[in-house]
Amino acid sequence: MITIDVCMETVFTDIPFADRPARIAEAGFKVIEAWFPELHLKDDLAKLRKAYEAAGLKLNNIVANSPDGGIGGTLTNPADRPKYIERMGYSLKCCKELGCSMMITCVGNTQPALSRAVQRNSIIDGLKAASDLAYKAGVTLVLEPLNSLVDHHGYFLDDPYDAADIVRAVHHPSVGLLFDCYHMQIMKGNLIQAIRDNIDVIRHFHSAGVPGRHELDSGELNYPQILEAIAQSGYQGCFGLNTSR
Repeated sequence: MITIDVCMETVFTDIPFADRPARIAEAGFKVIEAWFPELHLKDDLAKLRKAYEAAGLKLNNIVANSPDGGIGGTLTNPADRPKYIERMGYSLKCCKELGCSMMITCVGNTQPALSRAVQRNSIIDGLKAASDLAYKAGVTLVLEPLNSLVDHHGYFLDDPYDAADIVRAVHHPSVGLLFDCYHMQIMKGNLIQAIRDNIDVIRHFHSAGVPGRHELDSGELNYPQILEAIAQSGYQGCFGLNTSR
């Protein structure tokens, strides 16, 4: 059964971060996710865990590093790997403190001085190094391709098939793919076929309306059909709501 979750950063933004779980629970949801909760709470993660557990919610995942690598470093640049692994260690400690078992990882922007092959291999090697740490911590890493046309100009990994092939090359039970319907519609379209082709490595979904990252009932995507196709695939994880409005 697919579980709908809500990203805390995108809802009830008029109230303090730690007060949002109660409001999310009132809206009828059971699962949440967060990008960088430590930035909102000045590392007081116990406050957030107390808040969402009191509301009867489960935290599905947090994010390890930012798309451009400003937080946590990049995977595209081999020289940045110590920074990435250091951040990975910190983020895994956050997962333990928060009681969640999934973490999103981005790859960073294209490195002009490096070939695409070097950058792709760097991503694979970095994920292999991080996967053992994640496995020991009981955490699944999900690699996220993003659109490079609207929201993340310069981002290296913007194709779901390329991302899935990287996950397959890493070949580790603690590494999977995050398929964001919003981003992949902008880049490639043909979402249902792409999901079917790569469901073997997909471990999480994100969604928003296209264009504009609005609600799911706005725009060009037929989310009822997309969700039906995901359900038919046998997927039983979370489907995250990440609208910005």
